[in-house]
Amino acid sequence: MFESFAEVSMSLDIGTLSVIAICVTSLLGLFLLFAWSQDRTTALAWWGMAYLIGSLSGTMWRLADVMTLPVPESLPDVLLFIAVGMIWSAARLLHGRPVLWGAMCFGAVVWLASFSFPLFATSAASRLIVSSLIVATYTFLTAAELWRERRKSLIRRWPASLVPMLHGAIFLFPIALASLDSSNHAFATGWVALYAIEIVLYVVGAAFVVLMLAKDRAVRQYKLAASTDPLTDLLNRRGFFEAAAAIMAERQLSKQPVCVLAFDLDHFKTINDVFGHSAGDATLHLFAAVVKKTLRAGDAIGRLGGEEFIALMPATLTDAASAADRVRKAFATASAAAGSHAAVTVSAGVSCGSALAEIDTLISRADAALYRAKSNGRNRVEAADEAVAAAPERRGPGASRQTPILQPVPTLAVPLVGPYRARGQQRALRSVA
Repeated sequence: MFESFAEVSMSLDIGTLSVIAICVTSLLGLFLLFAWSQDRTTALAWWGMAYLIGSLSGTMWRLADVMTLPVPESLPDVLLFIAVGMIWSAARLLHGRPVLWGAMCFGAVVWLASFSFPLFATSAASRLIVSSLIVATYTFLTAAELWRERRKSLIRRWPASLVPMLHGAIFLFPIALASLDSSNHAFATGWVALYAIEIVLYVVGAAFVVLMLAKDRAVRQYKLAASTDPLTDLLNRRGFFEAAAAIMAERQLSKQPVCVLAFDLDHFKTINDVFGHSAGDATLHLFAAVVKKTLRAGDAIGRLGGEEFIALMPATLTDAASAADRVRKAFATASAAAGSHAAVTVSAGVSCGSALAEIDTLISRADAALYRAKSNGRNRVEAADEAVAAAPERRGPGASRQTPILQPVPTLAVPLVGPYRARGQQRALRSVA
């Protein structure tokens, strides 16, 4: 079978395939650098430079066949191993992991150290095995880095990992075949042709993968910026309602309740008037840090504006009230420990109800409870007396059932009529708070 493969591969000109591989790799390297210049994703620059270094290595190999180069004989191999190490580092950078400089250059160091053994320097099979192991190892590490990414992405993890995995597997074949028929020139030529074709396919496929991953990363960053309050790094109004809708939809399946926690910093207007807005901003930032640390990672926490914060959590009323009280105590402690101009406290209101309830109603009930906490002395938590029932089903002509209770995004285009009008009235009443 191998002889047949060699005969077919012999019909392909190895020099032409090598030149095509070098040209394609160089063009893709330049293209990735251009993509990096547009969105400044560092991984694209590393990947593009790795391609250019790899193509330089291939060029030096081709020139060495026709002329003597004024460089060390091992330089093309060293450049190749640095290139594959850079691709692995680019995969790490793509997902926010640091470059391991020693590990990136380890393959090149191993290659140079191996030449200190006379048997290695004179054995073509040994050099083939070691070089294949180095390339395959870095390629498998690249696949592992891409697979480790756990965030939701526009493309799934397995296609991103499959391309380098196949490339690494193909580079393992010479290890098993080096001792079988290394003296057969046709056999060796067939494998060189296979590698030239495979390298072209790999560099194209890998470039496509890294561009898609970089695009996915940029989309995530833009979405995060659009849904995040820049001062506190909490969700803004749009982000909160989107996150709340997702939590409530999940709780509908298990028919478990959800709770809304409304927070308002006490005497915040006084802090701004007396100590300045910079002190007010520092207080807001401190509360955001406390509430993120105190509540659970899966809770939706947002800043609605000014000193008003809100959270939605899957819990019972008792558990939600306890969580709000933990936030209250933690913020009072943190504010006193921060040595700010004035010790700041927070009041909270809690409402609970069915996951099928209107989110506006839950917020309005929590806001009413918060107003009671303000009226009763501040720095306390009040809970709504009654649970919010599920919203009634809406039926229309030609539709047997409609339940548009989780429609936060359309309401974002205009101010919410119910709870936010109430909040405006109450804000005027507690303007001296």
